[in-house]
Amino acid sequence: MTFVLTGELESMGRNEAKAKIESLGGKVTSSVSAKTSYVVAGSNPGSKYDKAKKLGVEILNEEEFLKLVNGTP
Repeated sequence: MTFVLTGELESMGRNEAKAKIESLGGKVTSSVSAKTSYVVAGSNPGSKYDKAKKLGVEILNEEEFLKLVNGTP
């Protein structure tokens, strides 16, 4: 799975989020494309959020992201 991070995450830094994704076998990229699996949107997301919406990429808020990476329902 490929993730793009945008905005500020409250519970962890961007490097920590990236490390968590990579430890689970995912990949983090800096730009959104049609091949992006998820965009994780923190507070004040930028143009990556808008591009994800335009391309129909699934957008996760921080809570949804944490549930996904922690394996909780």
